[in-house]
Amino acid sequence: MTGPVTIVHACRRAGRGGSPTAVVDETSSTDADRRAVPVAAGTSHAVFLSHATRGVVPLRFFTATGELPACGHGTVAALAVLAERSGAREYETVLRSGGRTFVGRATVAGSRCEAFFDPGPVELRVAAPAERASVLSALGLGPGAPCRVASVGRPRLLVEVPDRTALAGLAPDLDRLREACDRSGLLGCYVHSAPAPDGRVAARMFAPSIGVREDIANANSTACLAAHLAGRGRCALAVDMGDSLGEPSTVVATARPGPAGPLVLVGGAATVTGSLSPG
Repeated sequence: MTGPVTIVHACRRAGRGGSPTAVVDETSSTDADRRAVPVAAGTSHAVFLSHATRGVVPLRFFTATGELPACGHGTVAALAVLAERSGAREYETVLRSGGRTFVGRATVAGSRCEAFFDPGPVELRVAAPAERASVLSALGLGPGAPCRVASVGRPRLLVEVPDRTALAGLAPDLDRLREACDRSGLLGCYVHSAPAPDGRVAARMFAPSIGVREDIANANSTACLAAHLAGRGRCALAVDMGDSLGEPSTVVATARPGPAGPLVLVGGAATVTGSLSPG
């Protein structure tokens, strides 16, 4: 590994689970070195922090297969580390990733951190017949499942199923799903239950195209869902993820009207849980 690695469990639920994420201070590493970090750390993603320049902290995100322009739970993990280092109970900073600058905030209480950020504008469009058909088939779903393509950094397909039971029963053909996503230029597929009256949702994110068979927590896709459901009058969501992987996680998102579409805020609870030394 390139240097000391901090492990953060991001988007935890009631103090449990969350997505283990490697957080590393940036050095003059190569991209190959960066791709090796999540493998060595046993995490799906790694986030690299550079020193602040004019008050802005640059972030870079990697999986074992390459760099991502954005990573929601990685941003939550980065904010948890930065807030802990600051020693402040209420922390705010300016972050930069994927060519955009945005504000992140965190509140620290003991070992628990609540972190939220602006994921940027969400682009929504109707799924083309070919892309929806191939993805739904790989998921084992019928052609009538409601779909929407949403993008914040990279496009992904949002797919609605009736309830948590249908979601839990999914057993996608991941090889076919990867082929379908690659053909359409999709990051992956975010399958979610219909929202309950209180805004509670369950979701699973499959992203074999970036080397992640199933994500424990995916904040940017949850931001996409919040923007999508804002058209139905939903302004707040709590999305449960990770249960199928034994890592209960919850991502929280809110949406409000903006001049060019919904303005979304997304995040969750995080805990710094350990560290690893290079070797």
